[in-house]
Amino acid sequence: MAVLPIVGHSHPVLRQKAKRVRNIDGSVQRLIDDMVETMHEVEGVGLAAPQVGVSLRVIVIELPGEETLALVNPQIVKRSGEREVVEGCLSVPGYRGEIKRSVKVVAKGLDRHGREARIRGEELMAQVLEHELDHLNGVLYIDHLESMDKLSKLEPGAEATEI
Repeated sequence: MAVLPIVGHSHPVLRQKAKRVRNIDGSVQRLIDDMVETMHEVEGVGLAAPQVGVSLRVIVIELPGEETLALVNPQIVKRSGEREVVEGCLSVPGYRGEIKRSVKVVAKGLDRHGREARIRGEELMAQVLEHELDHLNGVLYIDHLESMDKLSKLEPGAEATEI
């Protein structure tokens, strides 16, 4: 396993729609393992393959105290509710923005072994699912800002959870 470099918000891969994974082979398994290790190293709660420069529809998520999830070719099939959240991103370090996200989502995809998986998420899990799927569609959280007034720079040394 390896820690991969996180690409910054100006990298073109973050603005492309990621490609579907046709076959979950050894290279995809390694990518998932490397993404999990990278997410742990940078203390994030989610990571999408485009954030490490790979244009594939793969995400990993690990909320505090929960097991790690990997989804291949995920899609959100249901959303409900709306709430305002303060969100950050590993690809836009040092900033936070206030945006709207769903209260609940249902996502489906394949797990790392190619089995169908369905994830029901509320609050933070819903937010992370939407955030990571946005990355797979070439969208950054800053694209959801009502205005740039909703974006703020973190003070040096401030604690923050990166998605």
